[in-house]
Amino acid sequence: MITSRSQITVRYAETDMMGVVYHGSYLPWFEIGRTTLLREQGLPYRELEAEGFLLPVLEVTARYLRPARYDDTITIVTTLREKPTLRILLEYELFNGDTLIATGKTLHAFIDRQGRPVRPPPRFATRMNEAFRA
Repeated sequence: MITSRSQITVRYAETDMMGVVYHGSYLPWFEIGRTTLLREQGLPYRELEAEGFLLPVLEVTARYLRPARYDDTITIVTTLREKPTLRILLEYELFNGDTLIATGKTLHAFIDRQGRPVRPPPRFATRMNEAFRA
């Protein structure tokens, strides 16, 4: 299992007329968590793309438990529970302080620039083998 933590501060533009974070604003936060986890594993998404490996979102779920508001500091906990193969499933927990405010999951597939499914690059597979062996 691999876990990563990142933080964001809620921007005014991410809130709605009720003064709470708009539901669609959570998905970019998941992306922050996902790219941070990959970067911390020595696998920056930018480099994967440059090598011709893309990870489109196949599925996304989000469950909103408590509202977040402008200027709150949100901690994004991203977890990879299973070693990826052709697909990668990431789980997210968003906290405002100690309070869990949302959870979610994203499922991705490795594809090439022509949209064909591919195996992850060798360095990705090697890094995941190391991480899941530890």
